Amino acid sequence: MKTLKGPAIFLAQFLGDTAPFNNLENIAAWVASLGFKGVQIPTWDKRVFDLEKAANSLDYCKEFQATLAQHGLVATELSTHLQGQLVAVHPAYDEMFDGFAPESVRGNPKARQEWAVEQLLLAAKASKNLGLNAHATFSGALLWPFLYPWPQRPAGLVENGFAELAKRWKPILDAFDAAGVDVCYEIHPGEDLHDGATFERFLKAVDNHPRANILFDPSHFVLQQLDYLAFIDRYHSRIKMFHVKDAEFNPSAQQGVYGGYESWVDRAGRFRSLGDGQVDFKQIFSKFAAYDYEGWAVLEWECCLKHPEVGAEEGAKFIAQHIIKVTERAFDDFAKSGIDETKNRRILGL
Repeated sequence: MKTLKGPAIFLAQFLGDTAPFNNLENIAAWVASLGFKGVQIPTWDKRVFDLEKAANSLDYCKEFQATLAQHGLVATELSTHLQGQLVAVHPAYDEMFDGFAPESVRGNPKARQEWAVEQLLLAAKASKNLGLNAHATFSGALLWPFLYPWPQRPAGLVENGFAELAKRWKPILDAFDAAGVDVCYEIHPGEDLHDGATFERFLKAVDNHPRANILFDPSHFVLQQLDYLAFIDRYHSRIKMFHVKDAEFNPSAQQGVYGGYESWVDRAGRFRSLGDGQVDFKQIFSKFAAYDYEGWAVLEWECCLKHPEVGAEEGAKFIAQHIIKVTERAFDDFAKSGIDETKNRRILGL
């Protein structure tokens, strides 16, 4: 068995224009002071990371790693959540997702998609240059408007959607394979890969590509009322990344999983800071220990109530307390009687 690594923190939700959140040096000092050992890096924010430089300059990568090392930190993974979303966008969402792309390609879905694909290819190179073995992203979605089967979906619509999604991602997966890096899709509402069934559809469409893997975040399963513990049992061989995020689901006479268009505070399902929700993290960490999960436990802070700085401080301690240092021997080793084939056969009456 293996002890997973952590605690680490995803920086995306904390970056801002004021210290200590305004550059890599400052935010590294801050997260290290809270007890974090790793940082997951959003590649779209040049306040902390320049993706193009990292893909093309080993010197830049060494400087980046040195800055983190000064604070006892390492980069756990790079993230292209925003760029991955733009690999596949249904036209209904064009205007809303345009903000994820640079102004030069907004209003031009074809150019936006080409830009997104190029970003993923740069991320494969950058990950290799940094010595990373996993990468976080979204799958994007062509079928999300048709999630609920009303009006009745035309025959073949879902199959065509996944065939196109696979066609777009296959060259990207091949590039990551050449770089020796797993692509970890966050299983997330709003993406075509939002549960186990959709992941399996995608995996089949990309011919069980070895680099098509999973970023496990139990909060999204709570909001969908999906069995997140059984999910680990079924897909543990494909889970290469772990976002530690809490959530709660409190259905009422007014709303359930769809939320009634309410704000996050008023939804039946809402994200919470670690320990404030309903996720059974003791069981999750136990399962990861049993299945030899080799990656990091990465805090992703999203809470509709608690201040992010408080959530980060509490989160570092929460993760550290839940990491199981796995045993190197069995608890009943003291009672071993040794191996004796003749004795075993005699006990069996053979």
